Amino acid sequence: MADAPQLRAVGVTIDCADPERIADFWQAAIGFNTRVGNGHPYITLSEAGGGRMLNHLTIQRVPEAKTAKLRAHLDLFTGDMDTEVARLVALGASVLVPAAEEVAGHLGFRATVMADPEGSEFCVVSR
Repeated sequence: MADAPQLRAVGVTIDCADPERIADFWQAAIGFNTRVGNGHPYITLSEAGGGRMLNHLTIQRVPEAKTAKLRAHLDLFTGDMDTEVARLVALGASVLVPAAEEVAGHLGFRATVMADPEGSEFCVVSR
């Protein structure tokens, strides 16, 4: 068996054309308290509090446009689907697929598929 991971943190990087706009959205969406960088090419958001597992989110300027569905995405878990979806829409997100009663094979979870202001997909998930 391999040795245990020696990780200190887990972060996610999102590619985009406008790091300021996307960092504004994700900072408000997740509640990060610290913002470092000017978007040339990075802005890193961190210190979300509340014992969240995601240590940081880096927003990275890239020259190419998004051309297809993302192969990985963020899941945001909530106890109140309707309120959280409405809050995220007010911040600039859009609903791609409204929540079904239950996502097949997902142990009673339902999910709303959404997109950030540049179209990167994420899900809001609740039981």
